[in-house]
Amino acid sequence: MTTSEYLERPEGRLAYDVQGDGPLVVCMPGMADLRSVYRFMTPALVEAGYRVATVDLRGHGDSDATFSSYDDLAAGSDLLALVRHLEAGPAVLIGNSMGGAAAVWAAAEQPELVTGVVLLGAFVRDPVSPWYLKALMALMLKRPWGVAAMGAYYRSINAGTQPAGLAEHVARIKSGLRRPGRWRAFVRTVKTSHAPVTSRLGDVGRPALVVMGEKDPDFPDPEAEARFTADSIGDSADVLMVPEAGHYPHAQRPDVVNPAVTSFLNGLRSAESSEVAGPSSRSEGQTEPGGDHA
Repeated sequence: MTTSEYLERPEGRLAYDVQGDGPLVVCMPGMADLRSVYRFMTPALVEAGYRVATVDLRGHGDSDATFSSYDDLAAGSDLLALVRHLEAGPAVLIGNSMGGAAAVWAAAEQPELVTGVVLLGAFVRDPVSPWYLKALMALMLKRPWGVAAMGAYYRSINAGTQPAGLAEHVARIKSGLRRPGRWRAFVRTVKTSHAPVTSRLGDVGRPALVVMGEKDPDFPDPEAEARFTADSIGDSADVLMVPEAGHYPHAQRPDVVNPAVTSFLNGLRSAESSEVAGPSSRSEGQTEPGGDHA
């Protein structure tokens, strides 16, 4: 069991924890979720030689609900603030759902603090939802049944393989939403528009791994959404479609996602090491291009 640490921000505190040693990786969950959703990924990355920080969104988990903003840009600024606070950047940013949007904005805003991004079921544009989903969301925002409805919805978008400990995780989510100020913060988070992030996708300028569950109910066509995200970022983005997984592929199929993310991180580390080492020394007597051939 990890112990929460706190990052002071202008309007409140953010709860996070750090494990391991090595290059920094910062993980952010999505709306309504907790940083413990990374309970399967964190140990794998620590074992692979990375320092992993997981942080709760504003108004979620152990973070304060005293903020005036709960949108993608606020979450993205929190990611950058945590990287600076840990003094170990640049870092790889990993984000699920809304956390993925935050990672995109952060990478576009301050690329010098970001090595790469991993986007897990990321919302990087506003969804076009059918009427019944809009009605369900409106229902979830009503009291007194809102917390129970959110718990049921969270379970439903774990389509496919059910992650270990799902019942306990949902219970913690519901308990957190009942804490003072949390429901108000959640409602404000739900109303976030992803349009400011959509316009920044082409500015990411860093390698990206777009991970999407093949059964993700939050998207009419999960693969098309993943391709849109990757194509908008550019040639540096790859896509991993995860079978038998919904909106939380990192929790539902860690057997597929962890090796892929570890490989992505190792590739970034190798590339960075090569840049630091520089070009290999030329053999004695080799002529520089454009030099004197006389």
